Parts: sequence; structure tokens; C-alpha cells
Amino acid sequence: MKKISSISELRTIINKWRKNQQSIAFVPTMGNLHDGHISLVEHALSVADRVIVSIFVNPLQFGIGEDYQTYPRTLEADCETLEQIGTHLVFTPSVTDIYPTDTETTTSVIVPGLSKILCGASRPIFFKGITTVVNILFNLVQPDKALFGEKDYQQLLIIKRMVADLFMPIEIIGVPIMREADGLAMSSRNHYLNAEQRTIAPQLFQTIDNIKKQIEQGGRQFVQLENQAISDLTTTGFNPDYIAIRQAQTLDIPTSADKKLVILAAAWLGKARLIDNIMVG
Repeated sequence: MKKISSISELRTIINKWRKNQQSIAFVPTMGNLHDGHISLVEHALSVADRVIVSIFVNPLQFGIGEDYQTYPRTLEADCETLEQIGTHLVFTPSVTDIYPTDTETTTSVIVPGLSKILCGASRPIFFKGITTVVNILFNLVQPDKALFGEKDYQQLLIIKRMVADLFMPIEIIGVPIMREADGLAMSSRNHYLNAEQRTIAPQLFQTIDNIKKQIEQGGRQFVQLENQAISDLTTTGFNPDYIAIRQAQTLDIPTSADKKLVILAAAWLGKARLIDNIMVG
């Protein structure tokens, strides 16, 4: 496995692979890898000849007062893990590599509409930062396929929309959520939870799973279901950001006739902002 930070070296390696007609799959990450990330890489290894993983904590997606400075950085351990599973190349650029002028005036990429709702309403610069950095990484790596976790469901839809709108020749593959044994969706931010909060955290998934069961049993009072879930989470100790039942492909507010739905949740538990989702139909 190669570990590089140089853009020119990255391009040299990619050009060599292309001359050998080898396909490339790409997994962009911010590091601090867990089994959810590993599942992305393992899937990538099954669909392409070569796999590139990037590790870059992107300052553009962090708002004022968020955890950019304290976000867990475990590069050495991450690289050991990636080498063990057969990753071909790890790209670890610096902030000045990705944003050679500065982060304030760099050209940005925005997906309107989808970027303003749900997590975008709470974190107004977040998706602009995501789409900008992913666009840059796509231009550098030029992969055939790119893999993203379905835990970040809104992000996945936004990236698919960006790729479609900008006619990028990249297949975006969503990979199912990896969960702990008690149902908690794996996340790098789970380490912010103390022991007591960790016992409470699985109730986020249990809450949206309960909504799913009620819908499958004929419940169509979506607003009532959302409000009850918010109340239940608040009682348990969460500070809910939102519980939302939406059309699965558009994130539009559904009608009672819609069959394919997604239930999305975001809630604070102590210092950790947890997100999760589950499909219905």
C-alpha cells in the first residue's frame, strides 16, 4: 500500500493505472476509521481493480464552534488498518493542498434545495463544504466509482445530485449502515459519549425503528409520529434536532400515498450529535 500526500504523485500513479486499463474506486473519509468505513473499502475492493482512500479533515464543512480542532485524528492506526485489508493507496493531503489559496475565497459547489433542509438547516455551511471538497477530490482522483455510507443519507443524495447535474462520469454507490450490537449506528463521533450516554444512545435507532413499524401497520399521521418521537427522545435525555419522515428519493414531505419513505433523525446527546435513518417500503 502506498501512502502519499502529493497531488503530482497521485496523478502519476493514477495515470499508470489508467494505462494498464485498471478501474478505480474511491472512498473519501475524514479518518478515525471504524467498521463502517472498513465496509466501504471492502465493497470498493470488490468492484474495482484499484482502491484509493483519502483521509482529510475538511475545515470547510465545520461551522463556528463545531469540532474541527478536536475531531479525532488517528492517521497511523487508520493506515495500518487500510493496509491490512488490501487498500492500494491512501491519499492524505494537507489543507493547503486542497485549498491552495484559502478556504474563504475558494470556488465552491452548492446543490440547492437539498442542502438547505434537515441537517442543512441546522448546519448551514455543512453541505457546501461537503460538495466542494468532494468535487475537488473527484477531480484529483477521477474514479470510476465512489462509495459513501448510507448513514449520511442526505449527504448521499446530495452527492448523487451533484454528480448527475455536473455530468461527472462516476458511479456513486451507497453502502448500508454498520451498527453496533445494540443498534447504534457506527460513527467517529460516538467516542464523545460518556458511559451513561452510551447506554442511552441506541434509543435513537429504536425510536425511528418504532416509527417504521407504525407506518408498516398503517400509520399515516406523519407529523404526529414525528412529534411523538421527539417527545420520547427528549424524555430520554436527548436534545433532538429533528425527526423527519420524507420521500426516500427526494426528501420531500410525503403524502399519505407515498410508499417509499425514509425516516431521518438527528439529535444531540451530550457533546455528540448523532444521526441515523431507516427506510420504509
